[in-house]
Amino acid sequence: MSNTDNVLAGLDETQVKLMQEECILVDENDKNTGSASKKECHLMENINNGMLHRAFSVFLFNTKGELLLQQRSTEKITFPDHFTNTCCSHPLNREGEVDELKAIGVRRAAQRKLQHELGIVPQQVPLEDFQYITRILYKADNVPYDGKWGEHEIDYILFIQKDVDVKPNYNEVKSHRYVSQIELKKLIETSEQNGLLITPWFKLIVETFLYKWWNNLSNLRSQKDIDTIHRMV
Repeated sequence: MSNTDNVLAGLDETQVKLMQEECILVDENDKNTGSASKKECHLMENINNGMLHRAFSVFLFNTKGELLLQQRSTEKITFPDHFTNTCCSHPLNREGEVDELKAIGVRRAAQRKLQHELGIVPQQVPLEDFQYITRILYKADNVPYDGKWGEHEIDYILFIQKDVDVKPNYNEVKSHRYVSQIELKKLIETSEQNGLLITPWFKLIVETFLYKWWNNLSNLRSQKDIDTIHRMV
């Protein structure tokens, strides 16, 4: 058994199987450079050698303007039990999701993962209703720190405002809740004293951009910056 096989020993079987999925490798300008397994993309030894992959973060709001948060399941290999935005995952190296025109591949992946993680059916989140805002490049070690896993992604930020039916997949999502801006600010401000974990990418986005975008839900076109990759490393 190789060292990279050893890192998966004793972990949740369903999550280990998902580590076989092929993510899209990119350079620092988001140019497709090939593919590698989800496992290879998230090993710190590869990240430290510069491996970078494409990802997305969905922020789904209801018609009252509240943001749907999820708490990642305990079974997750990276950032278990962390609160984060609605859905965070990767377009895969397969037909339909490698398509780059108007970020359609990323939007297809977002629709797929909203159904997989939260049971939100595609009809409730049409592809054309996802608003692609911008991209963020970031890097993070796993929490709890293990020296094995991490993230190094160019993350597409997608907004969508819809009332949806949520039926969580508990292997993916431990809990979920809708929050107002005031409630989110309080959740983050008191997270340490309440023992709540927040994913590093969500914290970065909240501290840097989120409230400005949130305040412009009815005019997201004014917030779009699809030519920029914000380098937050």
